[in-house]
Amino acid sequence: MTGYLMGVDVGTQETKGVIIDTEGGVICTAAVPHGTENPRPRFFEHDAEKVWLSDVCTVTRSLLEKSGIDPAGVLGLGLSTIGTCLVPVDRDLKPLRKAILYGIDARAEDEIRWMTDYYSPEFIDEHFGRPICSDDVAAKILWIKNKEPEVYKRTYKFLTGTSFLVARLTGSFALDRFLGAVSFRPLYNADGTIREELCGPYCRPDQLPEGKVVTDMAGRLSSVGAALTGLCEGTPVMTGSGDSGSEAISTGVLDPGDTMIQLGSTVYMYCCTDRPLKNEKVHSGGFLIPGRYSLSAGTNNCGTATKWYRDNFFEDLKAKEAKGGENAYSAMMRGLEKIAPGSDGLITLPYFAGERSPISDPQAKGMILGLTLNHTKAHIYRSALEGIAFGIAQNLACFKEAGVESLRLLAVGGGTKNPLWLQMISDITGEELNVMAVTMGACYGDALMAGITTGVYEDFPSLKKIIKPAKTYRPDMQAHEAYRPFMEIFEEAYEANKGLMHRL
Repeated sequence: MTGYLMGVDVGTQETKGVIIDTEGGVICTAAVPHGTENPRPRFFEHDAEKVWLSDVCTVTRSLLEKSGIDPAGVLGLGLSTIGTCLVPVDRDLKPLRKAILYGIDARAEDEIRWMTDYYSPEFIDEHFGRPICSDDVAAKILWIKNKEPEVYKRTYKFLTGTSFLVARLTGSFALDRFLGAVSFRPLYNADGTIREELCGPYCRPDQLPEGKVVTDMAGRLSSVGAALTGLCEGTPVMTGSGDSGSEAISTGVLDPGDTMIQLGSTVYMYCCTDRPLKNEKVHSGGFLIPGRYSLSAGTNNCGTATKWYRDNFFEDLKAKEAKGGENAYSAMMRGLEKIAPGSDGLITLPYFAGERSPISDPQAKGMILGLTLNHTKAHIYRSALEGIAFGIAQNLACFKEAGVESLRLLAVGGGTKNPLWLQMISDITGEELNVMAVTMGACYGDALMAGITTGVYEDFPSLKKIIKPAKTYRPDMQAHEAYRPFMEIFEEAYEANKGLMHRL
């Protein structure tokens, strides 16, 4: 089949898109940056129309313009957005408030406590598989019900990012059944059907979108959708999913043990399994691929933290970059390779926006422990990068404790541009770390899956012929052993100080 496939992903700080040919080759890319609103502590929001919809339409038109491809040659459109987010809409599909973001938004603490008390421990273990947390969309719905009753009364549908975009572009209401099962717990069954008997405390069953397989065609572009995107009316649009799932597919997470490490604004990890596994410190459930299961985990800080260091410790490098100089992030790494593992006795807890896995503590605070007069800002920055890597190692250990026998680590995202950091992650985890040939992430996975939707590719296993690694980082086991005592201090520092963090 000749033609092209388009994928667009809305992330925390940027919307990215790609056009590929039917062999998986990248033809053209486009991106639009956007902000994230933080109106109050622990509140994180996007404007669903001005960010999600506007960005997607800007990117699709930019891709068509830059590539010169006839819109009629685009066989299908794949979409993804940040995952466990929520936007209530009215009957005209207009958002009734700003979209509430994923686990970094921790406003629903009261609702999480209520849900934890409302359900028995046995119910929570069976239907959640771990403590109820800020990633749970049901808690966000309950927050709107309790804190914004007028919005709640006017809500026609409770949508997540992809279901909002699909609805606006096609008129259909669809939700990836995997995303529904893992993020709307306990409101969806694994097959995408709605658990009507469990909706009572939250919403009516008809207020939720229909669960479908991610690669099912959710609908075709309406005349309105075509006018907005520049694509042809009738172009197939896949159901779509959260960005992390799409990113996992883009890296080749297809077989048991394949584990994506997404180094973006936050860190997210998906481990593919062939059977259900559980560990209460991480998430467990199904997977995008029918017949597969997953363990997943996320930290709240990665690119957001490195940006904070750039803006507050390396203003001079940022200013030089603005005048045409070296990229500030690259310059920030200079000399870090000369510092020994453990940053000469410096430990950073990178909980600058609370933390998800494995501690599930929205009130956690950042710490820099062990400062002496001998430390420089280079030590402080290296310690931050090590701290993020320690968090990754903690979550991978949870995967193994759950029963994963071996891991094949696949890195993706902006952090893959930093070779020294990738080597740190390999050394700290003691695992090989593969970087794929195409590292643009979720939008590439969206385009590939749109190929399954439209019949360009037969199934998920057929993607193995396309997705290939470009570089492998192998652990220095001497460095791994050197990191071990610092990893222990990292874990003990949180336990020893979490009470003080909460008091702050």
